[in-house]
Amino acid sequence: MGCYPGRCEVVPGHAGRLVFGYLRDKCCVMMQGRFHPYEGYPLWKVTFPVRVFRLMDVHTLIVTNAAGGLNPEYKVGDVMLIRDHINLAGLSGQNPLRGPNDDRFGERFPPMSNAYDRILRQKAHHIWKQMEQERPLQEGTYVMVGGPNFETIAECQFLQKLGADAVGMSTVPEVIVARHCGIRVFGFSLITNKSILDYESLETANHEEVLVAGNLAAEKLERLVCTLVENMQPPSEKTF
Repeated sequence: MGCYPGRCEVVPGHAGRLVFGYLRDKCCVMMQGRFHPYEGYPLWKVTFPVRVFRLMDVHTLIVTNAAGGLNPEYKVGDVMLIRDHINLAGLSGQNPLRGPNDDRFGERFPPMSNAYDRILRQKAHHIWKQMEQERPLQEGTYVMVGGPNFETIAECQFLQKLGADAVGMSTVPEVIVARHCGIRVFGFSLITNKSILDYESLETANHEEVLVAGNLAAEKLERLVCTLVENMQPPSEKTF
């Protein structure tokens, strides 16, 4: 068990440790918390652990996040498999691959059309059906914003019109670097709050409800991830 470079204690709920061990007889390393750009970290440091994982021969990265639900069909506590993402900051030039390319890790222009592994998503749907959960397993598009403030109503409406189903402040940089390294990616968002889309609403988003929703969903998420890892096989070839 070790700490990331820099501070060990970051956002509440993010311990800032790497935990090594076995999950259902599979050797794993877990990021117990992560760096966030809104804490002032540059994107190279946000994604530094992923490149370390590549040097450790990690073949699959499972990314998770707490997200606000933009899709009106989503409810707090829902799990959404990430089918695709919108890198809002990246569209304006804030990309973790910006700068000289390190050919030891990957090619200059990595494709992102297959960022989230389709086969692993299919397996997750199968596992969820076996778990017999009351709510369906959602699947949609995640959009990353800079944070740390929660979004305005106008911003939520804008993001919804872009085609996003959930919004958060992390994950996308790590996914981009993982795919650049040839690491397979599976990701999901826990819908911890409903994004405010109505000016008549008196509700407000806050970090405390995010932590509460995460704690309530912990058991089903643990079962989903453990079963997926247990049945996971290394990719037969480089994933792009």
